[in-house]
Amino acid sequence: HSSMYAKKSDEHGPRRGRSFDTVYEETELNNEMNKVTISKIDEEWDNRSAFSGRTSGSERGATIMFALKNEVGGLVEALKLFQDKHVNLVHIESRKSKRRNSDFEIFVDCDSNHEQLKELTQLLRKHTDVVDIEPSDNSALPDEVNLIVLDTADGPWFPTKISDLDLCANRVLMYGSELDADHPGFKDNIYRKRRKYFADLAMNYKHGEPIPYIDFTEEEVRTWGVVFRELNKLYPTHACKEHLKNLPLLTKHCNYNENNIPQLQDISHFLKERSGFIIRPVAGYLSPRDFLAGLAFRVFHCTQYIRHSSEPLYTPEPDTCHELLGHVPLLADPTFAQFSQEIGLASLGASDDAVQKLATCYFFTVEFGLCKQDGKLRAYGAGLLSSVSELTHALSGKSIILPFDPCVTCNQECKITTFQDVYFVSESFEEAKNKMREFAKTIRRPFTVRYNPYTQSVDVLKDTTSINSMVKDIRYDLDIVEDALNRLQKHLRA
Repeated sequence: HSSMYAKKSDEHGPRRGRSFDTVYEETELNNEMNKVTISKIDEEWDNRSAFSGRTSGSERGATIMFALKNEVGGLVEALKLFQDKHVNLVHIESRKSKRRNSDFEIFVDCDSNHEQLKELTQLLRKHTDVVDIEPSDNSALPDEVNLIVLDTADGPWFPTKISDLDLCANRVLMYGSELDADHPGFKDNIYRKRRKYFADLAMNYKHGEPIPYIDFTEEEVRTWGVVFRELNKLYPTHACKEHLKNLPLLTKHCNYNENNIPQLQDISHFLKERSGFIIRPVAGYLSPRDFLAGLAFRVFHCTQYIRHSSEPLYTPEPDTCHELLGHVPLLADPTFAQFSQEIGLASLGASDDAVQKLATCYFFTVEFGLCKQDGKLRAYGAGLLSSVSELTHALSGKSIILPFDPCVTCNQECKITTFQDVYFVSESFEEAKNKMREFAKTIRRPFTVRYNPYTQSVDVLKDTTSINSMVKDIRYDLDIVEDALNRLQKHLRA
């Protein structure tokens, strides 16, 4: 990312960060996610909710969803399975798949007992791609059933437990193993093969598994070494305190050094202990909605591949140098981790427009943010901290710098292929977090959400029962505070 970067800044310049490019406007991304209703649905069906559990048309029934290739006879074949198992269909609906353009999703409300349901699931899994089953009586679900819920009247579907990220982590928009013609590695078949290897690892990853250790090549380590050395020359005068504090810890615990590319599994373990964040490997760009959803669970989607060796200081996409040197040192800071998670939580179930605004605020803080420390400007954005040229430019005194205000920042254009037109400065992470909190309150949602760290799930607060349960938790926490103060007082008197 540098003018040293083979002088590419005008042509297709210093590019990092996730694709919040106007080319991939969130509205575009979600075109295919709009629900197509084939038949008028009775009121009970229409009022189903991803949050309170859908009720099916029958006491002992179930709601089943599966994806089919758009092929002649596919549906007939699948429905024959219901007939063979003597399962009565109450309602059927279809729509274009949210996940793959070529597929269709079939939604069936049926009458069946638990045993029939179990057999039917096993058969459906052989013939169709995705199965989602919700029994009306909340009885135990058959094993290994993916739960996928339709967009509802309350807004777009969103993950409510950490393992749900398995359902959206593979919806990669760009790159992965496919490279554009202007990508430095486009004509290098060995590099492309290597990229496919990394993409496949990420695509096959499931939550809870250890992240595969990589045997990096000598060439990859050399490329990392160049980036590591050049950036470390700038950090003492350009990086924020939190970054400078955590980098030596990463050297100690994760073996960060110019001759070694750290492993994501080691970093994930380190972050878990420092701030509760964990790493999840990803093949390439995710949509803003899917990427921010990960942050809500303190999961950071992280690439594992290295940029092409022909231009070590330039990359048209996030790579592991960007992630490990830019993002990771900050994610180890508890206040910054909280700030990142709150942007993620605000995005869950929000409209496309609101997600775009949150993504833009993320872009100008977590990717390109500046802060004031001891009266000096310092960088905390990962896009700056992983780019020699833009880090120098942003703090050169020649760039335009404005105070971070989400209401203003959210409308600023994100530049992907050149330096940003403007950078936003915060007094501290605490201040940025408080401003984002106020901004998040302006997002229209019929509910609010709260993260439950014990179950790593999101509680949807939309009725008095869910709110009461949160109040009980707060009361307990306040009891602890009161007890601690009493003991402190006694100790001071003694």
